[in-house]
Amino acid sequence: MTAGGGSQLPTALSVRHSSPFFAQSIRWIGSSTSTATDTTERIQRLRDLMQSSQYGVTAFIIPSEDAHHSEYVAGCDERRAYISGFIGSAGLAIVSLDSATLFTDGRYFLQASQQLDSNWTLMKSGLPGVPTWQEYLVKLEAELSKVGSSLVPVPNLVDLIWNERPSRPARKIMTLSTTTTGKNHITKIQELRQELEKKTGIAGCVISSLDEIAWLFNMRGSDVHCNPVFFAYAIVTQHDTLLYLQQESVSKEVREHLGSAVQIKSYEAIYDDLKVLSETLWDKEQGILLGTSANLALSMALGKENVLGARSPIMDAKAIKNETEMEGMRSCHLRDAAAVINYFAWLEEQLNNGAELDEADGAERLQHFRAEQERFVGPSFDTISSTGPNGAIIHYKPEKPTAARIDPSQIYLCDSGAQYLDGTTDITRTLHFQTPTDHEKRCFTRVLQGHIAIDSIVFPHGTTGYLLDILSRRALWSDGLDFRHGTGHGVGAFLNVHEGPQGCGPRLAYNEVALVPGMTLTNEPGYYEDGRFGIRIENVLLVRKVETRHQFGNKEHYGFEHITFVPIQSKMIEKSLLSKAEVEWINRYHAECLEKVAPYLKKGSSGLRWLEREAVYI
Repeated sequence: MTAGGGSQLPTALSVRHSSPFFAQSIRWIGSSTSTATDTTERIQRLRDLMQSSQYGVTAFIIPSEDAHHSEYVAGCDERRAYISGFIGSAGLAIVSLDSATLFTDGRYFLQASQQLDSNWTLMKSGLPGVPTWQEYLVKLEAELSKVGSSLVPVPNLVDLIWNERPSRPARKIMTLSTTTTGKNHITKIQELRQELEKKTGIAGCVISSLDEIAWLFNMRGSDVHCNPVFFAYAIVTQHDTLLYLQQESVSKEVREHLGSAVQIKSYEAIYDDLKVLSETLWDKEQGILLGTSANLALSMALGKENVLGARSPIMDAKAIKNETEMEGMRSCHLRDAAAVINYFAWLEEQLNNGAELDEADGAERLQHFRAEQERFVGPSFDTISSTGPNGAIIHYKPEKPTAARIDPSQIYLCDSGAQYLDGTTDITRTLHFQTPTDHEKRCFTRVLQGHIAIDSIVFPHGTTGYLLDILSRRALWSDGLDFRHGTGHGVGAFLNVHEGPQGCGPRLAYNEVALVPGMTLTNEPGYYEDGRFGIRIENVLLVRKVETRHQFGNKEHYGFEHITFVPIQSKMIEKSLLSKAEVEWINRYHAECLEKVAPYLKKGSSGLRWLEREAVYI
């Protein structure tokens, strides 16, 4: 369910706080720190509204996502961050009349503990005895039904108490040609209709995910920070294609691009149109496919009896890149590698000369180098530029004036990416500018071994990322180490940096979709020690067909093509831990980095010198 996420229809709950399920799940209580936001007044104003005669609810659910179930949201939709003070991209808050609880996963345990004040209880999902918020809500709803309480639709109460809430952006929409997308939007819509026709009882589909709409119609926007999407909904039936846009975003270029085959309607009209559609379905045995991530308001407007819930077929189509998209991804990653290498060379030179730079200075300079590259649009997410202990905060965002000084005597972790007109990048490298300890080198090498294992694997058709995840952890497990995030996620083609449905990790959802040629996947095992350091090595991979000596069961076999080319720092590697095959992989990879990226660096530049020095045989 989507509850409290969109401006149209959040959800309130009545809650019995004596529930034993609730009590046993509490694992940590937030405390007031210098980085925590005082949320006392905000929570009290929300509770006053909850208790009012107009609403009369005892608990309110505030997810991270917006009405489109977006992972990254516009400022006007950052409701959970506003009410809790926790700014991580994943989590869900539940505010009752006498408690405030935040659920988040292992990527954010440390960050949440620093950003939540003493009003909040942190639920560390994934730890023994602690449910995910989804599990908690299922249990909670079942308990509520026993006493006659249930989910109750109300206006979004957080919006009503948020005095300076930003307005919803409606920026210019960009149109893309087939030289970038490889396929025009008319063809994509026709293929969608053909896919819907294969499914019995489906008259059409409602599309609410912003990246799916951007992909289907070959358009991009900038309404959400770092994500080239625009606010919209769409309805596609066998007869009509309706696209719901904010009118301020609709230009002559957009109208000409879409043509007569697509009818443009007002963004707010989607709910009324769904009500009409529900009443005029020509075959009562048919329904409308509504993606599993659609918000509750869409489902209610359409009528639950008319809803067929399933994963959107657009998600699957978008995940498999065509030849044009794959070539664009390869090309932009080479230019991006040049930018990252220039940055690391510059940073090392500055630190060696005694310059004092903080993490935010580093992130800003890296963006400067990327902006010099052809077809650059902007960052694909906020750069994680982290020194020493901050590297253990998995999704750390440095901001002045609290950003730490980059300490050359400590490990430096940089996770960053960019949007280019021909693709999206995501890369992490972990460096040391002086002499790493034996322990740091051993941990780094165990992470590297997991990275190599994923990169090198050959697997039969039908294999999922869930099944491959263990490879990234095997070397870490041999030392009793591990990490609390997935090994990899899909990456869009000039779209969102996190893209499903494919992925690699211990979540059961990653066992639902097999990896097939054309899919992207990041390869990013890591290791983190709170208060000391963080290590992560990340490349973007393309799934490709591999020729094998045999084909058991007449199955095709697949492997990965890495398209990220930045050397892995040799001084961080403990060679004695590596097998001969692992040493050969590193040497081949470094040779590829030198061959492929050197032409993108200026002759005699510090970046080229850094590449030549780092891309060495070990």
